[in-house]
Amino acid sequence: MPKIALITNHPPPFRIPIYDKLASMADVDLQVIFCSEREPNRQWELPPLRFNHVFLKEHFVARGSNFIHNNPDVIPALKRFAPDVIITTGFNPTYLYAFAYAVIKGIPHVPMTDGTDASEQSLSVWHKLIRRLVYSRSRAFIAASQGGQRLYESYGIPTERCFRSCLCIDNEAYWRTGTAEEKNHDLIFCGRIVSAKNPLFALEVSRRAAEMLGRKIRVLFVGNGEQKSLVQSEASRLTDFVEATFHGHAAQEDLPALYGSARIFLFPTMGDVWGVVANEACAAGLPVIVSPHAGVAGELVVDGENGFVRPLDVAQWTDCVVHLLRNESTYQRYARKSLVLASRYTFEGAATGIVEACRHAAGGRHVAALKQASGKAG
Repeated sequence: MPKIALITNHPPPFRIPIYDKLASMADVDLQVIFCSEREPNRQWELPPLRFNHVFLKEHFVARGSNFIHNNPDVIPALKRFAPDVIITTGFNPTYLYAFAYAVIKGIPHVPMTDGTDASEQSLSVWHKLIRRLVYSRSRAFIAASQGGQRLYESYGIPTERCFRSCLCIDNEAYWRTGTAEEKNHDLIFCGRIVSAKNPLFALEVSRRAAEMLGRKIRVLFVGNGEQKSLVQSEASRLTDFVEATFHGHAAQEDLPALYGSARIFLFPTMGDVWGVVANEACAAGLPVIVSPHAGVAGELVVDGENGFVRPLDVAQWTDCVVHLLRNESTYQRYARKSLVLASRYTFEGAATGIVEACRHAAGGRHVAALKQASGKAG
């Protein structure tokens, strides 16, 4: 039975079902090693962790909205588990300790990233050197997107050593409750209400669309953040044009109905390596308008098929909103395409990608068992 150790920051709700899938495979022995139980800026409500896992002694330094984890006790945790393959999901000190352990012990190492060629363009020379070092001693590579694969290829990694483990959600939960015909809101913005997510941009698009359509636009804001009071204040000045509703933080089980209450999802982010909120919107059958600064742009959200990919220009976004609200046949075609595209991103597929990468990395070690496991995942 191959033993896979996967080291990651903390348990995000959209990854937990993937770990459950991996742990349920009869021929895989998985242990997930978490650096922290929860990072301070996360309000996630987590399901039970049914897979084998350990939490390291929490130790991190905040750098803006990022947290640099430094857990030397990852080494004794790896010694106790004695894995056949080690997966790391970043380059914090904790991950570098695990990588060094893998090299010293001759254990196959597999990097796993949500990053893309675009998101890592501004890295320092030092950060890139660390990646080159780690990649040069790794056997296989896991990316969440096409952008992640391009990132690996930019370091000279052959395509055949790159595997995909997509970011995904419980599509069926959104199909069941998210595609209701009654739409109480024209637009929805869902995510942290902070400057990087551009909620004021979404509000301005709502106002301009109202002017063009000659009626109020109903927009729903879901989430909390440092700009919430500012957005509320701005919305209070636009009541002749915009009827804004602020839901606040939403529990995971409430999200499908919230998306289902709206017609179009606005995702004007200034930078997201992927954007799981787009999975949620697409699975609820919503057309999506997204900036090119999200990893979903051109992959899950295809311009002219299930939404629009547009630069952060209010006039262009307003034109897209108005076009969809005025043309029901176009709207319905885009909505149906969102459902189709969302269906390609599944927990089973994500788990299979991880197993396939481990099988490749292990080479002759446990190949048959890993191959059997990846077949069962599909």
